[in-house]
Amino acid sequence: MKFRFIALALALMAAKGVWSQDKHLKAPAESKQLNTQVYVQLLQTDLRSQREAIIKEEMQLNQQQAAVFWPIYKQYDAEQTKLGDEKLAIVQDYAANFMTMSNEKADELAQRCMQLEEKRMALREKYYAILKKPLSPVLAARFFHVEDQIQLILDLQIASNLPIIEAADTQ
Repeated sequence: MKFRFIALALALMAAKGVWSQDKHLKAPAESKQLNTQVYVQLLQTDLRSQREAIIKEEMQLNQQQAAVFWPIYKQYDAEQTKLGDEKLAIVQDYAANFMTMSNEKADELAQRCMQLEEKRMALREKYYAILKKPLSPVLAARFFHVEDQIQLILDLQIASNLPIIEAADTQ
């Protein structure tokens, strides 16, 4: 129940940013900032401990299950962190090219985003198979349900801080 309240509060804060932020930047100085720092701060906060606390509360594992789950989770988290680093690189590339976005650069960034989503899905599939054997499909599905909710909130926070690409002057 606490998780649902936390998730709702985070979603409302992120949604407020979506609706209240002007997504179109005009000054080049503003675009250089592009709120990349916000994304970096999200990655550098005590997000891991918050995420683990939410997962611990929602999973409701007994001692035996926890002994199996947490070492696997640590491996998953390490791989997930690498994907977070890739997302950061995409956001930084977007920030560096926002004001001069060409069709080619926009296409490259879009392709990288789609490839990253494919990697995220492959990671989920890999760890679902790993978790369901020693625990159960229900517990593995529960973990990914909670994990997906957390990731959606993070993605919404990041997206709400990035301005929308302006139309190119030339087609």
